[in-house]
Amino acid sequence: MSNHINLNLNVRGLSPSATLAINEQCNRLIKQGKKIYKLGLGQSPFPVPDEVVESLRRNAHQKDYLPVRGLSILREAIAGFNKRMLKVDSSADDILIGPGSKELIFILQLVYYGDLIIPTPSWVSYAPQARIAERHVYWVPTDKSNNWRLSPEKLESLCKDDPDRPRIVILNYPSNPTGCTYPVERLKLLAEVARKYRVILVSDEIYGLTQFDGNHQSIARYYPEGTIISSGLSKWCGAGGWRLGTFTFPKDLKWLLDAMAVVASETFTATSAPIQYAAVTAFEGDGWMDDYLFHTRRILKQIGYWFAERLNSCNIWAPQPQGAFYLFADFGSYREKLSRKGIHTSNDLCNALLAETGVAILSGSDFGRNPEELTARIAYVNFDGENALNFSRKKYSGSDLDKAFLDTCCTDIVEAANKITDWTANS
Repeated sequence: MSNHINLNLNVRGLSPSATLAINEQCNRLIKQGKKIYKLGLGQSPFPVPDEVVESLRRNAHQKDYLPVRGLSILREAIAGFNKRMLKVDSSADDILIGPGSKELIFILQLVYYGDLIIPTPSWVSYAPQARIAERHVYWVPTDKSNNWRLSPEKLESLCKDDPDRPRIVILNYPSNPTGCTYPVERLKLLAEVARKYRVILVSDEIYGLTQFDGNHQSIARYYPEGTIISSGLSKWCGAGGWRLGTFTFPKDLKWLLDAMAVVASETFTATSAPIQYAAVTAFEGDGWMDDYLFHTRRILKQIGYWFAERLNSCNIWAPQPQGAFYLFADFGSYREKLSRKGIHTSNDLCNALLAETGVAILSGSDFGRNPEELTARIAYVNFDGENALNFSRKKYSGSDLDKAFLDTCCTDIVEAANKITDWTANS
C-alpha cells in the first residue's frame, strides 16, 4: 500500500498554529532539563475565579446535549453582560455559543463568501483559517508610528476600488500581538468606513476586559448594524482550556447567525454542558468580578509598563501596552549587529534567542509581518498568577504596584527581560 497521503490543497503546506507549536517546543526543552522562559503562548496566567470554578463543580453532572446556539440562560447572561460592560443592547436570540471564539471565527468564514481583511500584525490563526475556507486574504499593513493600528484611510483605500465586494474586516483590540487599543474617535471613523462599504465587521474583543483603565469601548456602539462581537472566557476569566466562545450578532445579521448554527449542528453539535452552566456565573458577574478584574488589570499594567520601558531603554522599540498581556517589539536598530551573527529575519532572531538564552518569543512573521522586519511578540505571562493575585490583594489594596512586586512575584519575567536586552546589546 502506498504511503502517500492525499491532503486537501487548502491544508497542504500549513504549519501548526505558531502559538501552540512554541508552547510544545518549550515543554520539550523543559523536560530536557533546560531553563526556559515561556513568553510565546498567550495564555492567561491567572486562575479561574473561585466562584466560577465552584459553579463548574456544581454542574459537573450536566450531561445532556444542549441547544446548538447555546444554553438559553447563558445567552441571557451574555446579553446582560453586553449591556452592563459594553453598553451594547442585545438579546439571547442574538447570541451564538461555540467551543472557543476561534471555532466561531472559522465557521463564519465558511458560511460567508467574502474576502477577509486583516490589519498586520494580527493574531496567528485568522489567515490560515481563511486559507482552509478558500477565502482571499488582504493584509492591511500598519506601522509602529501608529502603534500598529488600522487607519480609516487604509481601510477606505482598500474598499473604494470595488465598493460592492463582500468583505469581512477583523478588528482585534486590545490587540494580540501589540497590547494596543483604539481611541473612541478612531473607532468612530472606522465605523463610518465600514458602514459606507457595508462590510461585516468582526470585533474580536476577547481581551476587552483586560484593558488596563477598565474603559474598553466596543465599535458595535458606532456600527451596530454590521458588527459581530466576538468574546469568550479565555482571557479575562483565565479559562482558555475550557473552550467557550461567544458571538453577538446585530439584528440585521440574523440570517448569518442562522447559517452558522446550521454548520455548528453538523460539526461541534453543542459546547460542553458543564462549561456552559458554569459560564452563566462568569457572565452574570458580581462583586467578585470587580475585585478580580481590578487586580488582574493592575498586575498586567505594572508588568507591561515595566517591560516596555526596559526594552525601550535598550533601544528595542515597543509601544506601551494598554491591555492584554503582549508587547510587539522592533529590534531593527540592532539589524547590523544581528546580521553579523547570521540573523536576517524575525524567525532567525527568535530561534537564536531561544537557543542562546532560553527565552521563547514569537517572530513577527507569524503575525503577518515581513520576515525581514525584525519584530517579535512577547507574551509577558511567565509568572504565577495566583501568587500575584494574593500578593496584590494583601499588600497593595489601594495603591499602584511597584518594582518590589515584580521582584517578589515576577522573577522569571524580570530575568527574561534582562536576558533579551543583554543578549541583543552583546550580539
